[in-house]
Amino acid sequence: MYTLFTFLAILVILPLIFNSTFPYFWRDFSYILNFFRCGMRFRKYEKKKPFFSVLDYFLEMVQKQPHKPFIVFENKTYSYLDADKQSNKVASALQKHAGLKEGDTVAMFLGNEPDFIWIWLGLAKLGCAAALLNYNIRSKSLLHCFSCCGAQALIAAPELKGAVEDVLASLQEQNVSVFIMSEESTTPGIESLNDKIHQASDQPLPQSLRSNVTIKSTAVYIYTSGTTGLPKAAVITQERVWASSLFQEMCGVNSEDVFYLNLPLYHSAGFLMGLTGAIGKGITVVLRRKFSASQFWDDCRKHNVTVIQYIGEVLRYLCNVPKKDSDRDHKVRLAFGNGARADIWKEFLKRFGDIRISECYGATEGNLGFVNYVGKVGAIGREIFLHKKLFPYALIQYDTEREEPVRDSRGLCVPVPKGETGLFVTKITKVAPFIGYARNPQQTDKKKLRDVFEKGDLYFNSGDLLMVDHDNFVYFQDRIGDTFRWKGENVATTEVSDTLLMVDCIEEANVYGVAVPDHDGRIGMAAVKLGEAKQLECDKIYNHVVTYLPSYARPRFLRIQSSLEVTGTFKQMKVKLAEEGFNPAVVQDPLYFLDENEKTYVPMTQEMYNAIISKHVRL
Repeated sequence: MYTLFTFLAILVILPLIFNSTFPYFWRDFSYILNFFRCGMRFRKYEKKKPFFSVLDYFLEMVQKQPHKPFIVFENKTYSYLDADKQSNKVASALQKHAGLKEGDTVAMFLGNEPDFIWIWLGLAKLGCAAALLNYNIRSKSLLHCFSCCGAQALIAAPELKGAVEDVLASLQEQNVSVFIMSEESTTPGIESLNDKIHQASDQPLPQSLRSNVTIKSTAVYIYTSGTTGLPKAAVITQERVWASSLFQEMCGVNSEDVFYLNLPLYHSAGFLMGLTGAIGKGITVVLRRKFSASQFWDDCRKHNVTVIQYIGEVLRYLCNVPKKDSDRDHKVRLAFGNGARADIWKEFLKRFGDIRISECYGATEGNLGFVNYVGKVGAIGREIFLHKKLFPYALIQYDTEREEPVRDSRGLCVPVPKGETGLFVTKITKVAPFIGYARNPQQTDKKKLRDVFEKGDLYFNSGDLLMVDHDNFVYFQDRIGDTFRWKGENVATTEVSDTLLMVDCIEEANVYGVAVPDHDGRIGMAAVKLGEAKQLECDKIYNHVVTYLPSYARPRFLRIQSSLEVTGTFKQMKVKLAEEGFNPAVVQDPLYFLDENEKTYVPMTQEMYNAIISKHVRL
């Protein structure tokens, strides 16, 4: 009897000891099972002949659930069958009037609306790639983004017609077909498209039109500012679209969920993680033109939303809305995204209830990501041995002043121990490829890091500083290089600098991001040197940046210097400037603030600084 009691006691105690020693084992185990399940599904589709794309899966959903709501937009509901027929009409119209064929590329200059989805699906049915242009870009940036993907046609929203007209002459020189989503067009060189779509057939197009599309074919181009210069067109293959479409399943989305999508569809978060992820589960998408904090929960309640997507700022904006008794009156059970700071994460859960947050990490052009499936506040994921074995990665020492990895006497990189911050690099392999940027081998090569741990190896340089703690949780720490993040967008400092240098009075410009208390990311600031015998022209600079830069990229602060400090290799010094920030009590140089009410740059005072810090002045 004593032996029996001892045995039973051991059976009770062992699980307790095991769970206290390995508290995350079962959640790690569950994640790995889900990971392999998704991997097997991916491989099944990969091996199908002919190639079975996300479009083909969408068409399978059309057959399986034709009348299920697919897109809900501004009080209108479109079923899976409606989307199929409308995209058939788009494909037929573009085939007839633009002469599009398999292998062509079309630039989409559109906002969040059903037409965006119909056009993308229609292009896919023709075997064409889509270049997703940021609708905030203008002039030089717009023309650059269009040109670097080699598109044969441009399709724009009516409200963006003016931006298209600004670059129309250049487009015509390239023999580009330009369409506007309207019933008619009075501008020579721009054709209307809506009327042609209405007249087109909604019958299915033959699969033979895309018979040469493979898993390695380019599906879309998504633009990223990367680490330097103008936006670059990241090449997103059919393989990457498939992998992204499985993301929502990894986060725990099921086929009965209703997904709220208000992030830009031109962005990888909105398009890959959001839209294609929703298609991968065959769910309903509630689409909104733009994010609205005041309407967010009303939309969720109205449409019985169960899954939402965020970037860090979204959660903060929601927490900044005045509290209501109805804050917990919703059906949202899951939120996934990236950029949620620990303090906002906690505040969000405390205020809006028991919502599971799946924080994730990944780059548009990257070859590896993380998912925080445990729900550990502040973490972007976990380091699991098996995952790391299949997709090798490392955190290495990085010299922020020299802006390069630290190397030992053998010329190899130095890994950082747990608990320390390091540059995140991922090995480029057959199962984790890095395709790079369209028509930009130089920038593609810059993202590759050679001789990391042995001579001849090749890694992708993420440009991000991460940290793995002693419990194997991974945390995002900061970005390196010439890019910072503000309002959910990457800002390339060289592009902003080039824009500032177009102003006559500015001789040199050094753009960087500065931290603002209780704000995510970094806001733009520029240290400038004026030309000899030149005076600062605040009105002119203001009008220039407003004309040529999107709101998130405009330098909100100017610092006037007699000379700009550089390193021994003639690189501009940013670290010290960023640390000093925009406090007049710290910075002795003249400071100016972009005042949107006065429509100019105004002298920065201590009172103004205090107002910004106390949030009496919105940024």
